[in-house]
Amino acid sequence: MKILVCISHVPDTTSKINFSDGDTKFDTNGVQFVINPNDEFGLTRAMWFKEKQGASVTVVNVGGPETEPTLRKALAIGADEAIRVNAEATDGFFVARQLAKIVKDGGYDLVIAGRESIDYNGGMVPGMLAALTGANFVNTCIGLEVENNEATATREIDGGKETVKCALPLIIGGQKGLVEESDLRIPNMRGIMMARQKKLTVLEPEEAQSQTTAVKFEKPAPKGEVKLVSPDNLDELISLLHNEAKVI
Repeated sequence: MKILVCISHVPDTTSKINFSDGDTKFDTNGVQFVINPNDEFGLTRAMWFKEKQGASVTVVNVGGPETEPTLRKALAIGADEAIRVNAEATDGFFVARQLAKIVKDGGYDLVIAGRESIDYNGGMVPGMLAALTGANFVNTCIGLEVENNEATATREIDGGKETVKCALPLIIGGQKGLVEESDLRIPNMRGIMMARQKKLTVLEPEEAQSQTTAVKFEKPAPKGEVKLVSPDNLDELISLLHNEAKVI
């Protein structure tokens, strides 16, 4: 079984976020980037198929050279090879078009993408990719087994879960639950050294017109100040709740 895992290069959630050019562009200065968490769950599941069923695992990213450390981390975790499409990921449709060509040319049986990336939270790429390739698609996937060219997938739905069966090729939009957080892998020294020798192919992008443009970004409103009251001073606490917060 050939597996392709889509990897987004996203800011660490602990990074301080700023914008430039009149709040129209994300400022990457001083920002630490990581594998998108939803993609990391998918990569870990792909590693399970590699170890249990002998699957081959390729990781792919649409981005510039600055994304290669993220791909190298995926290789250090255990992926066999990596592909980078040398283009800025301008919008979901553009990314899906680039990935669609790779999926078609590579003959992949299973494509694992994250349900959404934690930077723009578009949630568009997996569904668009399925439409462009004609593959079966399961979104919000929290469980996946493959046997004899048939996949059994469990996905979240409103109020519960749904289990479906479908033939390969299959594209999933994975998330937490596909594996547990305790199953996520940290590259060891041997994996890091081996990743340096693994193949990383750089491809030029397919011509595709972006369908959306970011007009402006805006930070959420700052949180209000917090007043601390000694647990021994109940009179002050009651006064603040009554006169300032006006909740009693």
